[in-house]
Amino acid sequence: MAQDKQRPLILVTNDDGIFAKGILSLTEAVLPLGDVVVVAPDRPQSGMGHAVTINNLLRLNQVRYELPVMAAYSSSGTPVDCVKLAIYKVMHRKPDLVVSGINHGSNSSINVIYSGTMSAAMEGAVESIPSIGFSLLDHSADADFDAAKEIAYQIVSNALTHGIPEGVCLNVNIPQGRKKDIHGIRVCRQARAYWEDVFEVRKDPAGKEYYWLAGEFRNTDHGDDTDEVALQNNFVSVVPVHYDLTAYHAMTHLHQWKLS
Repeated sequence: MAQDKQRPLILVTNDDGIFAKGILSLTEAVLPLGDVVVVAPDRPQSGMGHAVTINNLLRLNQVRYELPVMAAYSSSGTPVDCVKLAIYKVMHRKPDLVVSGINHGSNSSINVIYSGTMSAAMEGAVESIPSIGFSLLDHSADADFDAAKEIAYQIVSNALTHGIPEGVCLNVNIPQGRKKDIHGIRVCRQARAYWEDVFEVRKDPAGKEYYWLAGEFRNTDHGDDTDEVALQNNFVSVVPVHYDLTAYHAMTHLHQWKLS
């Protein structure tokens, strides 16, 4: 796959499917900044987290894309599968940047753990590639991504110029609305929050019971430096996250245990 060496090589992926409006918007935003390859799931894969396909077939099919990208492929796998396939089977070298999204819906605070969008970006970080996940606080399939495109362009441009620390990816959440309604961009920490789960019991057409996950979001964090506060005040939140899950502050406590 030939390309101009002067231009960055950018991988675009997502978890809403290769033809979702969000990924088309993100691709359009980054096209002026480099040579773009799109590899994304062939169907919605929301909530897949960092899942990979192990005991099933993985398919990869080149598709016709409505934007002038270098190549576009759909995969039967998860968002993380897409990043792996792109790096090792599609692209001739590792990309200079992985961007994931723009997700239809928030991935702030605890949602980052479950997010296929952010897991794709995290996989880029695992591969030592600067990576960014973008999400818009609008679940609509026909959401307005005009402001999100401008913000994505600005953040990606800065990432290509200044870099991102190794092993870190950025979790960017964008408020719903027009550009003039967004007050700015804040670098934040992830709010401490959780979902209070409820499993609704329903019946299928045959009368058999099944469960439907519902629940309510609970934000127990009262700090003013969190992503949730930024978004509530119509700021874009940018949270640097990494895949090292070690709770270093707990190691001193564990060293006090009587472990042989």
